[in-house]
Amino acid sequence: MLQDIMLGQFFPGSSIIHKLDPRVKICLLFAMMVLLFLVDTLNSYAMLMGFVIVVVIISHIPPVTVFKSLRPLMWIILFTFLIHLVSHDGEVLYKIWILEVTDEGIYKGILISIRLMLLIVLSSMLTFTTSPLKLTDAMEKLLSPLSRFGVPAHELAMMMTIALRFIPTLLEETDKIIKAQSARGVDFESGNIFQRAKSMVPILVPLFLSAFRRADELAMAMEARCYRGGEGRTHMKKLQITSLDYAAIFIVVIFFGIILSLNP
Repeated sequence: MLQDIMLGQFFPGSSIIHKLDPRVKICLLFAMMVLLFLVDTLNSYAMLMGFVIVVVIISHIPPVTVFKSLRPLMWIILFTFLIHLVSHDGEVLYKIWILEVTDEGIYKGILISIRLMLLIVLSSMLTFTTSPLKLTDAMEKLLSPLSRFGVPAHELAMMMTIALRFIPTLLEETDKIIKAQSARGVDFESGNIFQRAKSMVPILVPLFLSAFRRADELAMAMEARCYRGGEGRTHMKKLQITSLDYAAIFIVVIFFGIILSLNP
């Protein structure tokens, strides 16, 4: 299961999606997220699913990888579907004790489930096709207007990117600890919920120690390289919006308008 968590992973490539300016990708991601919460019809979601599938194909990211980004959260999606299944009024199709499954509940549950899956896939595509360095530069540029109000834009962008970058590293470390503890005879599968929670202690303690050690090593490495924040910092490769980015913005705006026009 830990190997299936793809959050924070970056896959180098030369596709159109990889070549887009990271600032444009972040803004388009937020625009698509807003659009997902504005529509509530199956036809609109079908078009959105088609759009996301096209983006995945163009990015040359393997579909198996995209599916792995969904797997760890499938239980949350299923739980959300079940909650909506019995929490909406409508024609009762089936009754379980005091819970009533309605046609409106099924409809809303399907829509919410599709919405969550599209949100996860779109967010994953940003990290799949954008290197951590470019992501840091993009967030710094987008947050730079807030620096007039004393907000440390560079430091915030750096912290968010480091946190995102270290997710795969900590997951790999967790997997190694679980295998090591299992080899020593620790049982993570049997027992009640309290026994299973107690068996997590041999995992959490070394994991926290490893995380603090890595953070300390990273801090010393940054100090050794005379890192002093974003003040006076230059960039070897400056972000530049090209005609490809304008074309992507134009396509998303047109798609945005079409979806909203079809949504009553």
